Amino acid sequence: MAIETKRLILREWKDSDLEPFAALNADPEVMEYFPKTLTGDETAAMIERTKARYAEDGFCLWAAEEKETGDFIGFIGLARPNFEAKFTPCVEIGWRLARRFWGKGYAPEGALAVLRDGFENHGLDEIVSFTAEINSKSIRVMEKISMWRDQENDFMHPNVADGHRLKPHVLYRMTRQDWQRIK
Repeated sequence: MAIETKRLILREWKDSDLEPFAALNADPEVMEYFPKTLTGDETAAMIERTKARYAEDGFCLWAAEEKETGDFIGFIGLARPNFEAKFTPCVEIGWRLARRFWGKGYAPEGALAVLRDGFENHGLDEIVSFTAEINSKSIRVMEKISMWRDQENDFMHPNVADGHRLKPHVLYRMTRQDWQRIK
């Protein structure tokens, strides 16, 4: 399966994605708002978990490629968080792109297509997104795709060490009704 936009193809993962994805996950600038960069083995394990989620759910964090060049640019898709919070269980939308693809509007373009897929093809009632409260770039994407901040459910991420600058997180939401109004 694949989701296409004007400039992107969101698709299942290929073996050839491992090397560029590992490079992306090892880039300290790309991983600035994550507790650490990832090794090649951690990246391979993430791809395998993503493939397993796709087999189970029919959606996942899709490998994203640029249509014009066929270049792997990162991922954009849906996932089920593996921690407990007031708003879980849930389905989240997320993205992570290689630096050279930043600033081109790819994250919101792909995210809107993923929202459409989640609501219209998978019957989801709500999709959330969250990030460290200091990650203004991802917050800007959430706002561009018309998600709304649920300040009452902002949270301290349980998988981030106490006292770490990334522990405070913001929560954004979109319901199926919200989607119907903006599509």
